[in-house]
Amino acid sequence: MASSASKAPSIPERMLRIFSEVRPGEGSTGLILLLNIFLVLAAYYMVKPVREGWLSITVVKGLSKMEVKAYSSFAQSIILLFVIPLYARLANRMSRRGLITAVTLFLQANLVIFWLLQPGLLAHRIPYAGIVFYLWVGMFGVIAVMQFWAFAADLYTDEQGKRLFPLIAVGATAGAVFGSWLTERVIKAGTRETFDLILFAIVPLSVALVLTWAADRRGADVLAGPNPTEKKKPPAALDRTGAFRLVFRTRYLLAIAFLSLLFSWVNSNGENVLYRVVQDTVEAECHDTGITDAAAVARFVKDKTTAFYGNLYLWVNITALLIQALFVSRFLKHGGVVTILLMTPLVSFLSYFLMALMPALLVIRVMKIAENATNYSVNNTARHVLWLPLTPSMIYKGKAATDTLFVRLGDGFAALTVMVGIQFFLLPIKAFLLFNVFLTLVWVVMAARVAQQNRKLVKEISGDNEPA
Repeated sequence: MASSASKAPSIPERMLRIFSEVRPGEGSTGLILLLNIFLVLAAYYMVKPVREGWLSITVVKGLSKMEVKAYSSFAQSIILLFVIPLYARLANRMSRRGLITAVTLFLQANLVIFWLLQPGLLAHRIPYAGIVFYLWVGMFGVIAVMQFWAFAADLYTDEQGKRLFPLIAVGATAGAVFGSWLTERVIKAGTRETFDLILFAIVPLSVALVLTWAADRRGADVLAGPNPTEKKKPPAALDRTGAFRLVFRTRYLLAIAFLSLLFSWVNSNGENVLYRVVQDTVEAECHDTGITDAAAVARFVKDKTTAFYGNLYLWVNITALLIQALFVSRFLKHGGVVTILLMTPLVSFLSYFLMALMPALLVIRVMKIAENATNYSVNNTARHVLWLPLTPSMIYKGKAATDTLFVRLGDGFAALTVMVGIQFFLLPIKAFLLFNVFLTLVWVVMAARVAQQNRKLVKEISGDNEPA
């Protein structure tokens, strides 16, 4: 096959160069992957605000709504202790196309089941269905997105991925914008029940699966194309090592795992604080309107909470899209992995410092938009780039463990923070925010360490051996 030097870039490839460096022959598959993750994130952001609204009308005696949210997030960690080994076994036994197909179809079937469980359809209200849905959506978001990026990392070499991942990630942030926008339109129109968004999400997931098959068929062309002399990752071997064992025996994977835990702990603490402030505000607004009927109050709280988060996610994702499209590839090209790894914890440090000074809903909302937008663009790209030098065996199983279990363990530590802070010390909002300021400083140190290990690994990794 001819090298890229002997080919002229196509018109679409020239257009894609606005976002990142795309070489001749890379545009088609890159565009397929961009559309793929666009649809996956669009589906996720159709159901994510519904999750918050459903949880807001779920009552657990003796617990505040902030505690219900925090403890539900922790429960995800426990469930994933069983889910991840199962996923690793499937990865050992199935082709990558078969694995992604099976998981996607399972997620779609679950969406239908939860739509049937909505309040007022099969029963007036099924106890704790909102909590179960909250747990499921968290796993759906992590597993579906993790699986896509594992697939993309398996397709590309380290050099290709560093150039093309910022481009593909534009599709992720654009999909999140579209999903958030559609949610807000449905809520404002008032012609459909918000729970119908659960069913709507099945459509983009179906199209994304077809695009995955198309990208899988083109995978060999991608690796054989623009840089045929570049050393490739070794083929997948029959490595039966479990996902957790693989992480704990590999220093680099363990460092990524702890980085993921810190990121999740900080972010979940912030989300729990925001949720508490939002619920206090919505309940006060409901009281001011004079609504007293229990069913009307529940509907008011659910719709207001869903609308708030739909709007919040819209602005987060619009901001993330601008950052992703215009800056991330340039940060990575000129500053390297260390720049994009350090940027997010530094933004988070500034955000929580300002929130602690002025813990009002408006300030917290604006700072969470800044933090989450940076997370969804710069930090997400950084976390995916870290996997590029590794073998398929390490990618599919190691990424499954770190991006699910360790991310959710961060949620667990956030739940513990809430429990200790509320049940034992009755801490105000400001105390939780100051604790996050401390955690972000630890995050900065850990990010610098991981960047150092990545730089060393890229220099030393061999095509014949997995790193120890």
